[in-house]
Amino acid sequence: MQNYTGKLSKELAEKYDPKFISKSEPFLVETFPELVAQVAHLAYYNKNQLLFFRGQGNDYTNRKNSSTFLPSIYRGDYVAKNELEYRFDILEEASKEVSKRFAEEKITGYSEFKRKKLMQWSILQHYEVCSTPLLDFTQSLRVACSFAFLKNETDFAYIFVFGLPYLTNRISSNSEEDIVNIRLLSITPPDALRPFYQEGYLAGTTDVTSDYDSKSELDFNNRLIMKFKIPVKQSFWGSDFNIIPESALYPKQDKILEICNDIKLNLNDYLKSGDIGDFLKEWNDVEKILLKKANLTQRHYSVIEAVKALNNENKLDMSLAYQIDYLRRFRNNLVHNLSSVNSHAIQDYMQTLLNVKQELKKLK
Repeated sequence: MQNYTGKLSKELAEKYDPKFISKSEPFLVETFPELVAQVAHLAYYNKNQLLFFRGQGNDYTNRKNSSTFLPSIYRGDYVAKNELEYRFDILEEASKEVSKRFAEEKITGYSEFKRKKLMQWSILQHYEVCSTPLLDFTQSLRVACSFAFLKNETDFAYIFVFGLPYLTNRISSNSEEDIVNIRLLSITPPDALRPFYQEGYLAGTTDVTSDYDSKSELDFNNRLIMKFKIPVKQSFWGSDFNIIPESALYPKQDKILEICNDIKLNLNDYLKSGDIGDFLKEWNDVEKILLKKANLTQRHYSVIEAVKALNNENKLDMSLAYQIDYLRRFRNNLVHNLSSVNSHAIQDYMQTLLNVKQELKKLK
């Protein structure tokens, strides 16, 4: 996404360089009315941006000591391509399942939901089913502060202010800024209560992919305007405001929550020991070994390229190369056509996979 350097009020500009907000210490505000006043100034000075908020119990930083706001699917100090593809495989499986369940339950708008991947991902992200390329935001400061307080046993919490392009549709894609923004209230069915209480939005990069040059281009610290620190105590709210209770932020009588909980449970089955999850994890290990043995570390390479490189160096016999391709084809069928695979087949392929892994480790 494109970087945006925010404009600060006179008070904040005296203490902060807007170019380095993500590396700066947060600005302490003692009360909710004071926070509202600070944000009002930011809204005025950043007229060309729409302000969004995140409330967190911690200010998470990366190796460069900058606040980081990566979508969950990209998180981790180093995420290898095969691991990222594995996460996208899980997302694909969950997307199919949520579309299927919406159709079965005749959820309002299910036919449109089936066609639009971003709508599927939005539900999966907002209901915390699995990792996605989207990040949660809200336009409500009160919601953000309530989330920052939620289950927070420390003395302080953090409110982050972001500048994103103005919305033109319920799913707004800005190719110039490389940002897609989704208004949950407009795309979720009325059976979904959580987005209405949370005034939720989701955002990500427009060209979502498992292949990228640098994770920094996916980090929403590129759009961070300001970060505030607030005390976790009742005096912060004062007599005129109150925290939104957890029961309201996460309403239990939510039809979509029930569906998502079922999918999450099935997804856990998908990932648990002895089945697909184990196979895919072992396959990821085999990919790593192949790339390492082929000395392909400068960019993202495929298994086919690694096998070809090892063949050219006469390091891989034809039998082992055939088994690797045999396993690769099964892996692709496994993640793209899961219903055609039974548990016995997985066990058989798993044994072959473990044997191949041991043989690859012996290569010099």
